[in-house]
Amino acid sequence: MKIKNIKIGTIYPPIVIAEMSGNHNRSLNNALNIVEQAKLCGVKFLKLQTYTPDTITINSKRKDFFINDKKNIWHGKKLYELYRQAYTPWEWHLPIFQKAKELGIICFSTPFDPSAVDFLETLNVPAYKIASFEITDFPLIKKIAETNKPIILSTGMATIKEIREAVKLIKKNGKSKFALLKCTSSYPADPININLKTIIDMRKKFKCEVGISDHTLGIGVAVASISFQSTIIEKHFTLKRSDGGVDSKFSIEPDEMKILIKEVNSAWEAIGKIKYGCTASEKKSLNHRKSIYITKDMKKGEIITQKNIKVIRPAFGLHSKYFDKVIGSKLIKNVKSGTALKWELIRK
Repeated sequence: MKIKNIKIGTIYPPIVIAEMSGNHNRSLNNALNIVEQAKLCGVKFLKLQTYTPDTITINSKRKDFFINDKKNIWHGKKLYELYRQAYTPWEWHLPIFQKAKELGIICFSTPFDPSAVDFLETLNVPAYKIASFEITDFPLIKKIAETNKPIILSTGMATIKEIREAVKLIKKNGKSKFALLKCTSSYPADPININLKTIIDMRKKFKCEVGISDHTLGIGVAVASISFQSTIIEKHFTLKRSDGGVDSKFSIEPDEMKILIKEVNSAWEAIGKIKYGCTASEKKSLNHRKSIYITKDMKKGEIITQKNIKVIRPAFGLHSKYFDKVIGSKLIKNVKSGTALKWELIRK
């Protein structure tokens, strides 16, 4: 899979997507600053969310339209009010995209209804993200697939059947390359509910790139996902959690993003291949293994015993497997303490 000029796959460094979401706190300056900070952190991909309160829900006072979950950070909020607080005004998209392009960041978005897709097409977005909650929105998936652009599909809450249906819809309605993201749709998510092993299974079942949309606190889960062949990391990004905002509690700050990018690349490099034995960087370390050394001054003809030799570091003497064999041997010349025991000292 490729988005613009960036190739995505296990043989390439993992990509990290900084999700702006509502972390701009209703300020375009904040939004542009997030783009700038993302660049300073080494981020190559930035993602927005494209909707308005009226395109994602309706302004209703019925109980269906309130979040009723005491464990949810948005408990008690009316959906319409939450989305009015969190959405990125559509007129901001162009300056955000322009700033990203100016800084060399690939910017794309998650549309939440067909009208958002039409709008994003006017901005010539290079790819689309489909959110976990929209994996069952068939008209939206069909509309996105018809663009033939790369698609990243989050799978929070989705059953195997639901993922298969969404993937089938993508394949049926266009030529889009797609990737799946393992996601746990709770905010913040508890690591015990992440199940990273699913990434490997998804890769086998759907024959595509698989990553993680991570809503846990910190960066540990995201870094660990690399060991399970995750090639895409999506993380919510904020200037400062203490500034508040709808997603601030499970977003990472610039210093954390820098560490995340560094560590996921280190984790990817460390996977390597199956290898035993000494690497090139370890060759000098071989000298610091143990071997047999003479530990007392000895004269020619003197007998080697456990009292005058030891297995110690470094490794310039005989291998320790010969320890019992050399006991009782006679030296053929005088030696000083600290001499590496060699066959030539006991054999003519």
